Amino acid sequence: SILLAIGLCGASTSAQAQVKLGIVDMYSVFTSYYKTKDAEAKINDARAGAKKDLDERFETLKKSMDEINKMNQEIEKPELSKSGKDTLKKQLDDKVGEARSLDREIAEFRQTKEKQLQDQFLRMRKDIIEDIMKVVTEKVKAAGYDLVVDKSGASLGQVPVVLYSRPDLDFSNEIITTLNKNAPKASSAAN
Repeated sequence: SILLAIGLCGASTSAQAQVKLGIVDMYSVFTSYYKTKDAEAKINDARAGAKKDLDERFETLKKSMDEINKMNQEIEKPELSKSGKDTLKKQLDDKVGEARSLDREIAEFRQTKEKQLQDQFLRMRKDIIEDIMKVVTEKVKAAGYDLVVDKSGASLGQVPVVLYSRPDLDFSNEIITTLNKNAPKASSAAN
């Protein structure tokens, strides 16, 4: 029985020696890819535009609130006639309604823009990951890897999935080079 166990261990060791293992740091590949940097710049520009639009709407709301406060002060003046107060109250009610409507519009605008930006980001990320996976798959097939592991991944316990790997197993830089070979000269990938 001891000879059988030794024989099985020997067979297992030789089978393991035939497995070709590769390591990729997908986080590093993703963040180093010029299209990722370009996508981040586009998203940041879109966020800045949305913030500008939102700030303009807030400024309009602020002006409206200032007008409401002034109207409230006017209504309190004792020299104002009853009909003048009634007219001003009607205008105040209209202005308050407009302000409430604008406040709802701002909330809806914010929610809609956030969803649009999130959707845009997810589409861009999906396309970038597809690009990366094409290059990784080509490398895996060309080099004959049996198993490739992402060393940037973490387990449910937030422990790295790959605790150790020999540096020569990692082909992340080859993937990054391949992905960035067609980067436009003015791309942020040069940074």
